[in-house]
Amino acid sequence: MELSVLNIEGKESGKKVTLPEEIFGIEPNEHVVYLDVKHYLANQRQGTHKAKERAEVSYSTRKIKRQKGTGGARAGSIKSPVFVGGGRIFGPRPRDYDFKLNKKVKDLARKSVLSARAKEDAIAVLEPFTFEQPKTKSYLSLLNALSLNDKKTLLILDSYDKNVYLSGRNIPKTKITSVDSVNTYDLINAERLIITETALPKIETLLSEKS
Repeated sequence: MELSVLNIEGKESGKKVTLPEEIFGIEPNEHVVYLDVKHYLANQRQGTHKAKERAEVSYSTRKIKRQKGTGGARAGSIKSPVFVGGGRIFGPRPRDYDFKLNKKVKDLARKSVLSARAKEDAIAVLEPFTFEQPKTKSYLSLLNALSLNDKKTLLILDSYDKNVYLSGRNIPKTKITSVDSVNTYDLINAERLIITETALPKIETLLSEKS
């Protein structure tokens, strides 16, 4: 697929780039995308949830009533889960939600989303740019030029640019990342992808098949 390279004013620069078919032209694998998104979200969980069980509740251990003759069920401790304030049965405990996912699966997931966005014509290639200083207004002007004000966008840079990142971080529906940090969740969450011309070779190197 061939795309025109745009400048920050949204106009064609006269240059064209060819998106590699092995990354932007494959048949998307939805199950692999699901697995990678699930893996990403699992890693966002702190896993610090905790409820006190019977042995951990701070109450007296005395027998709260006599064994027989009350007309009710036997009760040996106020810590019992059947009483208000007692311990919880099988309550949550701190745990790690991470699970193993092969690197090739992650690579295939990213290629699947990139291919899907390419088929939807939802990718714009931009000339390398930066801002002299962090200004939200500068990034809004860029989105205006590309007619992407009301769309969820993901800008992929070849490397971290502080001024560009600070300019766009407070804008709703907007995210800025670098090639090294791009993940399947961010790709699929964005309606439009903006990729700088210098980021494309790095994406190709990152996701190309290893011999």
